Amino acid sequence: MVKNLLITGGAGFIGSNFIRYVLREHLDWEAVNLDKLTYAGNLMNLEDVADNPRYKFVKGDIADPALVDRLFAKETFDAVVNFAAESHVDRSILDVGPFIETNVKGVQVLLEAARKHNLERFLQISTDEVYGSLGEEGVFTEGSRLLPNSPYAASKAAADMLSRAYHKAYGLPIIITRSSNNYGPYQFPEKLISLMIRNALNSKELPIYGEGQQIRDWLYVEDNCRAIDLVLQSGRIGEVYNIGGGCEKKNIDVVKQICSILEKKLEQSAGLSTPVSKLSDLMTFIDDPRGVAHDFRYALNCSKITEELGWKPEYDFEKGLEQTIEWYLENQDLVENVISGEYQAYYKKLYGA
Repeated sequence: MVKNLLITGGAGFIGSNFIRYVLREHLDWEAVNLDKLTYAGNLMNLEDVADNPRYKFVKGDIADPALVDRLFAKETFDAVVNFAAESHVDRSILDVGPFIETNVKGVQVLLEAARKHNLERFLQISTDEVYGSLGEEGVFTEGSRLLPNSPYAASKAAADMLSRAYHKAYGLPIIITRSSNNYGPYQFPEKLISLMIRNALNSKELPIYGEGQQIRDWLYVEDNCRAIDLVLQSGRIGEVYNIGGGCEKKNIDVVKQICSILEKKLEQSAGLSTPVSKLSDLMTFIDDPRGVAHDFRYALNCSKITEELGWKPEYDFEKGLEQTIEWYLENQDLVENVISGEYQAYYKKLYGA
């Protein structure tokens, strides 16, 4: 029975939401959060649970074998949920090294520790990007070939293959989840939705690659956390589970929807009788630095997790987006505090001044 979890990368976006979810939904579970605290990992994401006696934070790198082994020996974990990863395609194109170090070597270190200490379950959190790109039609199933088109996606595919190999070679109880694009509270403002909300609130340009015709399947982070919890408890060992929102939208349409919702909320909060300036006027179309590495479309067939575990998304896109925008409106100081000088330099490199 899973009760003592090691959650790696728990100070990041999905990891912090999952820790909060677990502590709320499982009152007899304990969670240790191992996080290196790179730019996108911030303990401010977990201030509301920092004093919970069932939660513990350990600062460290999953690619450090000695530290990981000591932690496993000390805590006697039942399961690992590995969120720790360098996770942004654009950054992987600028510098591949950190992605190999964390997403490949780090996973191997965790797998070896799990093998040595006889864990009940090892859940590898992956991404739909390992499948590559779709055209106008079709969906990815768990049996689709892995055809990653960016260094980030390739590093995640390598981690999936390592996990599978440890299951086949050593009998390690591995399960893999591959989710579509997550959005929601606490997301670092480098991904599309979080970046556009922050920029719009600061009257900054809204940089859109190409003509914004890329299509993504959007998944509210709470729905993903619920799916991961189900897979952790009841998923079949050695299997892969797709987790998607069933909500395909073009990037340009997502940005327009963000602008529309924000305009209404800003007018209401200010008590204005006339509309605020059109935020969509801030949209700026720029050359895509990813080139052919920018996949056109992702879409997932999620019938496996639905049929086996009874999961389906509870949030439609409009509801999830509105809640996300509300969170950013209420937490602007927190968002600005987690953005470092390193991020500003990175932003200018990608999008210009």
